Amino acid sequence: MSTMPNAAIYFEPDGYVVTGDKIMGRQAAGNSFLRAAVAQAGDAPLWCLTASERAAQAFNTLARSIDAGVKTAWCPTLKIGKLRDVGTLYLPGPNLDHYASQRLRVGIDAFSICGITHTTASHGAMDAVASLLTAPVMPWDALICTSNAAKGTVNTVMTEQMELLRWRFGHDVKLDLPRLPVIPLGIQCEDFNFTAEDRAKARAELQIGEDDIVVLFVGRLSYHAKAHPHAMMLALEEVAQKTGRNIVLVQCGWFANKEIGQAFQTAARKVCPSVRCLFTDGKNPKSRNASWAAADIFASLSDNFQETFGITPIEAMAAGLPVVVSDWDGYKDTVPDGQVGFRIPTWTLENDNVHHFAARYEAGTDSYDRYCGYTCQTVAVDPSALTDRLTALVEQPGLRQKLGEAGKKRAQATYDWAVVYKQYQALWAELASIRAAGAQSDQVRTAPKAAPTRMDPYKAFASYPSHAVDSSTRLTLLASDPGDAYARYLALDTFSYAKAILPSATFAERALHVIGDSVDIDVATFARVMGIPAADTAMIASMLAKMGLIRLSRG
Repeated sequence: MSTMPNAAIYFEPDGYVVTGDKIMGRQAAGNSFLRAAVAQAGDAPLWCLTASERAAQAFNTLARSIDAGVKTAWCPTLKIGKLRDVGTLYLPGPNLDHYASQRLRVGIDAFSICGITHTTASHGAMDAVASLLTAPVMPWDALICTSNAAKGTVNTVMTEQMELLRWRFGHDVKLDLPRLPVIPLGIQCEDFNFTAEDRAKARAELQIGEDDIVVLFVGRLSYHAKAHPHAMMLALEEVAQKTGRNIVLVQCGWFANKEIGQAFQTAARKVCPSVRCLFTDGKNPKSRNASWAAADIFASLSDNFQETFGITPIEAMAAGLPVVVSDWDGYKDTVPDGQVGFRIPTWTLENDNVHHFAARYEAGTDSYDRYCGYTCQTVAVDPSALTDRLTALVEQPGLRQKLGEAGKKRAQATYDWAVVYKQYQALWAELASIRAAGAQSDQVRTAPKAAPTRMDPYKAFASYPSHAVDSSTRLTLLASDPGDAYARYLALDTFSYAKAILPSATFAERALHVIGDSVDIDVATFARVMGIPAADTAMIASMLAKMGLIRLSRG
């Protein structure tokens, strides 16, 4: 078992649970990551950071469904300083800015923050990347880029944001940026070991003949936000006509709605009538495994800007399938052309001087889905190369076997979580070393205690009141029945909603008697008599004055 460091995992079920109606790639990746974290936890507890105990319980339940013996621990977000003992906070997204700001309250060197890119196309993701230039992130933080393509986008956004800051302020500003390592997503390769018996059973269930050639796509079935099916269907129709082979296209996934499902089915009938098209349920594990087991070739022609990595080609390699993918985003890293399959060249625009898609999305004229869908229409794959590569794979079983075996070895050696998670751990150890080296720097010693946008409200709104309660503020009892009055007021809904922060009835009664027994008492004297800090005394005095039980006056 690994002795390398683990991280506390920021947990909300939406980032890790894959049983909902709308499963996204980030959720599948999060669930797979959690399985790897549980496997590497060893005897140490696996920490989660959540705002609520309910979410912490959900984390414990999910972790123990993976391994009943795993130990878990909870760090509430309000007590984020506990992460000093863990060392690193892992975020399943790029939003380092929020927790970097919150970290100021416990020390900028208290722990490292490690996020990861999924989509970089949405406004939220773009804003998160741009914020890295102004948020209190440090060199001991990191944003993992899942592909070189994703890192290219991150660098472009940061460069453009830097130019804006230079224009705005008129000079260079020294910035401490996080690390931007490229680490791929991982999979559990053992999930994709299918036997000849599995293949025969799956083909029987799907009514696929022994000599039929099955081309498989796995993932969300979305022509606007995942992979437009037209090029694949068009090429397979030509391959079927050219080779005379029975081609079966299995699209294993799920539709966001009925209309999208009908669109896919209509396209299949009209674009590739010679190809038998099956749609299987990608959210059902049994159906998904049967689709993998039945396949001969995997194809995924991703052509949209919202994806950064694309995990299904790696799963296909683990299943021993040759892959045909677009030369696009993370596929450029994961699929070496001609070794485990083929990458098909892609084309798109150099710039947008016509429709101004970014401006329309920013203005709210187009939704994010429309933005993805419209820009997708400007991306094309090389049809001749696609048809040629698919034809070769359909006609040459030896080529399919050769590429499939190479892909399986590549998946196990490079993308299994047993390998990838160690890269995460090595990164976290490196961040800890950088953090330790910088702990005594002037920058750490002089770091603010809170972000300006999250400061103490009494500082932010100091211009509002006539006076502020300080150590010299005088306290005068007004209530004739102090204890009873406080209890009566505390029972009112107008006060009881804040019971968690109000003094207890017993404490308030004592405090009011102390004030009443003194002719002239100030906050500092009251604090000494009560045996509590002056800051607490000022808080209590302001609350008692709120109820009209005492009067405050300047000393």
